[in-house]
Amino acid sequence: MLSGLAWQSITPLPAATEPDAPAPQPTAVPASSPECARLLAALRSKIPIAPPELKNGDPYLTGRGGELPPIPAESVCGVRFEKDQVHYRLATFANQEAARTAGFAVTHFGVCGTCSTLQDLSVYIERPDLTTPVRRCGIDWGSSTRLMCLEELGLSSACAQTWLYNIDNTRHQCFGVCVWSWITGEAPAHRDGRLNACLQCDEDRSGPIFKATAGRTRRNSGLQSSIPRPADEVAPVVHDYVPDAPAKQ
Repeated sequence: MLSGLAWQSITPLPAATEPDAPAPQPTAVPASSPECARLLAALRSKIPIAPPELKNGDPYLTGRGGELPPIPAESVCGVRFEKDQVHYRLATFANQEAARTAGFAVTHFGVCGTCSTLQDLSVYIERPDLTTPVRRCGIDWGSSTRLMCLEELGLSSACAQTWLYNIDNTRHQCFGVCVWSWITGEAPAHRDGRLNACLQCDEDRSGPIFKATAGRTRRNSGLQSSIPRPADEVAPVVHDYVPDAPAKQ
């Protein structure tokens, strides 16, 4: 799922070595390029007005046993900057046309959530593979230490907390199958594109609530993932709406 190898907080795993699936609209410049550095600096300099919050604690406790509200197929999370070009608002729209009509640019598909801020987008762009740093953050069993570690990756507070809840849920739900995947040295995905058993468990048991809570994922933001994915799963989003950033991303 979108959170990558979240279960790896349990025990170290080798990083993915297979190539990424191509995305229809990947970030246009390498993460180490001057253009990308300018984009990251611009994203991090922007300030959200009333960003989404994690109001009800662990979403895996509140959402377990009940059906999640469906995410409308054409919904998008839009961003609109204030006149100062620094502060911005996020809002969910039924479709791209509705967002454009209201003066918003699409920052990702689906509803806005705890990881929809431009700060979180900067982390997803800068770190094509979050597996290793998230694994390091998850090794410690203390929640406050792990949360601080996730925030030090650059994630916003609400997004980092959402990731932490996801890690804990995957640890609880997928421990056995993921330990076996690690012992046997399973690759993240089979050659036919199917995820290995651990990642599929993460996708099934943690993915739906994470997506509904976090809002932004790498795929629905038009970014490639370190886990091989079909190209048609990556949304056609171009991040060319950020003031002070290169014209095309």
